[in-house]
Amino acid sequence: MKRKPKGGDIRSGRRAFLRGFGKAVASVSALMIGGAGLIGKKGTSHAAVTKHEIPPIPDYDWSQHDWGYGIDATRCIGCLRCVEACKAENDVVPTAHHFRTWVERYVWLEGEERPMVDSHSDPGNIAASGSQKEYRFDNRYQGKKIDKAFFVPKICNHCRHPSCVQVCPTGATFKTEDGAVLIDHDYCIGCQYCVQACPYGARFFDYERQVTEKCTWCYHRITKGLKPACVEVCPVGARIFGDMNNEASDISKFLRENRVQVLKPETGNAPTCFYIGLDKEVS
Repeated sequence: MKRKPKGGDIRSGRRAFLRGFGKAVASVSALMIGGAGLIGKKGTSHAAVTKHEIPPIPDYDWSQHDWGYGIDATRCIGCLRCVEACKAENDVVPTAHHFRTWVERYVWLEGEERPMVDSHSDPGNIAASGSQKEYRFDNRYQGKKIDKAFFVPKICNHCRHPSCVQVCPTGATFKTEDGAVLIDHDYCIGCQYCVQACPYGARFFDYERQVTEKCTWCYHRITKGLKPACVEVCPVGARIFGDMNNEASDISKFLRENRVQVLKPETGNAPTCFYIGLDKEVS
């Protein structure tokens, strides 16, 4: 999601400065730049920068929506079609270590109190797929005695009180009126404060573009009445998305009919990604 950049020369110069002085100095410089008001008009404060001037989207009024996401861990089969669809739809860096959504496998072996956890980025799973663009889980547990196992899809939780927005020194990360947390890459300086602040590990740094990336709920799709790509391709209906302002929506029905939970509620971030079927070891 972009607004008209203010001072492109300043932005490009800032990125060069950050790359030259390294990650540690970059973080300090980012705060200094944000505090000094070098974004946009001289003297602009961080609070003012966060008020994005986003152009209207045709036939879409974001003040009328409150988007939410549901995940049914009892249905997920770990096919990873969601991960592949997300990367294709959003042009995510084509490696197994860059992703906007991922799926974790939890396996309790007989006699073990804690689960074994892996995802599609695990070296064994990468080897099993034979590709950095197609994903699958390997058969490492074949022949072993398993007490319990399930898959847990994960994405950005698009929190009501996102810590990533709070720490962003330039206002590049912001929350929309309809509930989405987005990144304005025209203002991202690559400090990675948001990556460190996210308690869910939902952000990654694109070193080629020198900006932070994450799930956007396929904002370009949902504002046109479509579902996120990961929801669209799920063959078992484990991913649910919709407008919580609409009582007839899939997400409203999901919330009414299930006792849902969120990840890490103790952080106070108040996620709008709701789960059913989680075990206490999932975080």
